[in-house]
Amino acid sequence: MSTHILNQHTAGSSIDKDVFGFWLYILSDCILFSVLFASFSVLHENVYGGVKIAELVNVRYVFLETMALLMSSFTCGLSVIEVYRNNRPKVIQWLLVTFLLGGIFIYMEVNEFISLYLEGHSWHGSAALSSFFTLVGTHGLHVTVGLFWMAILVIQFFVYGICPATYKRLSYLALFWAFLDIIWIFVFTIVYLMEVV
Repeated sequence: MSTHILNQHTAGSSIDKDVFGFWLYILSDCILFSVLFASFSVLHENVYGGVKIAELVNVRYVFLETMALLMSSFTCGLSVIEVYRNNRPKVIQWLLVTFLLGGIFIYMEVNEFISLYLEGHSWHGSAALSSFFTLVGTHGLHVTVGLFWMAILVIQFFVYGICPATYKRLSYLALFWAFLDIIWIFVFTIVYLMEVV
């Protein structure tokens, strides 16, 4: 069954168009995040007499947040492996674990944003905070979209099982999720670690 899925996945011009379109989307997202990183690099010290970002962030908290997202990428990879083993229950199980870890990441990020806002540090407080909230929030929005995508995919695995269509959708989701992890590593390094060093 898994060989049949792989053959179906790699054959046909419509699949080639899907792959091209998806990579085009990933590249456009790279451009988007490049612009946001460049904006943050230029504006991160423009606090207009306010508090610097380094004084606001809790690196230990964000490190735990980072570990949740990185672990979710690993469990997402395990779900792809289980497709090759034709083990639908395990595919669904690992996707649910991935969803839980991604949900923890989003919960922690929203909690961080709410805490900053309640302390009086919102996106309109300074150019630095505006660029911070925009960059981190855009990544969080992408993760949220990925969670909705994942929830729909779990339902599709329940209904349709492992077939070429669900395999292809999971492959794209896994690629998207890995891309978000790579972007977050840059966010964690540039926005959080470099600010406190």
